[in-house]
Amino acid sequence: MASPYEDPRDRYAGDLFGEMALAETTTAPRPAAPLFPGLAICAIASIAAAWLSEHYGMPIILMGLLLGLALNFIAADPRTHRGLDFASRTFLRIGIVILGTQVTFAQIGMLGLLPFVALLAVMASAFAGGLLGARMAGQSRESGLLSGGATAICGASAALALYGVIGKDRLSQAQFALSLVGIALASALAMSFYPLLADALALNDRQAGFLIGASIHDVAQAIGGGYAYSDAAGSYATIVKLARVAMLAPLVALVSLLFLRGSGGGEAQPIWRRLALPWFITAFLAVVILNSLISVPPVLTESALTVSKTLLLLAVTATAMRSRMDLIMQMGWRALMPVLGATIASLVVALLFALFVI
Repeated sequence: MASPYEDPRDRYAGDLFGEMALAETTTAPRPAAPLFPGLAICAIASIAAAWLSEHYGMPIILMGLLLGLALNFIAADPRTHRGLDFASRTFLRIGIVILGTQVTFAQIGMLGLLPFVALLAVMASAFAGGLLGARMAGQSRESGLLSGGATAICGASAALALYGVIGKDRLSQAQFALSLVGIALASALAMSFYPLLADALALNDRQAGFLIGASIHDVAQAIGGGYAYSDAAGSYATIVKLARVAMLAPLVALVSLLFLRGSGGGEAQPIWRRLALPWFITAFLAVVILNSLISVPPVLTESALTVSKTLLLLAVTATAMRSRMDLIMQMGWRALMPVLGATIASLVVALLFALFVI
């Protein structure tokens, strides 16, 4: 029975509020957006990037990045988000796993102890150069870490793997996209300039192969730059570069262990948690071990490389399409300083070892 002091309108209002709350809790969840729209747009842009690369001689990863950034307005449509996110994450991880088919421990052993130690020194210098460049330009430590690691290992592939560990909460996607552009540009310039530098200094094939294989960012461009000097230099540059690729898993473990803190921004995670590698890096290492134990036919190795490069191209293009151009434009030239610092440091140290040690 209603109280004489109760306004009936309050009861109706309460009933109305209750019905609204009940409706909110019982409404069926919206179905997930389909993968197809985002994947289709990403695939079309990647095919266009491959065509431009083939006909104009530009690095395919750089073309994918630039086309993705030019088409980033398409990502304003929510229907594309799920497909683009799937390409930027899942295709990346699968591509990195397949990249392990290109490396064996026997190839690393062919270097010898002294060249391998020299290679580790070059990689450490790239890290130091990236961190120093970030500090001088007022950029974050994570930006320097990403640029240094990408320069030290294998360019965009390593950058994508490291970004999976660093995360969007520590490094914005716009900063990551701009770093990718800088890494791709630096690698393209290095492929053209470093063989000319080796020729001007009259380096022998072994010295030139070490310089090019130890300091050019991307795998294909390091190998191409080596063969542009000579066949012998190209063969040695391939060994040196693949030894760098094999260090991807230890690098990710090192970054997780020494630099990254808990996701909540508080205390560092326990050491056993930080030593746990992402599943795709563990799978990459497993593929390298398997590839070292069994003999894989060259045709399968070449096909695996094509698949890996295709998946990484799709991942890079999708990442660029999901980046905000307004934030990229706000960053300016300072955001590229970590890439520049890592590139110069690795070149100088690799050149010193090539001249006086190798």
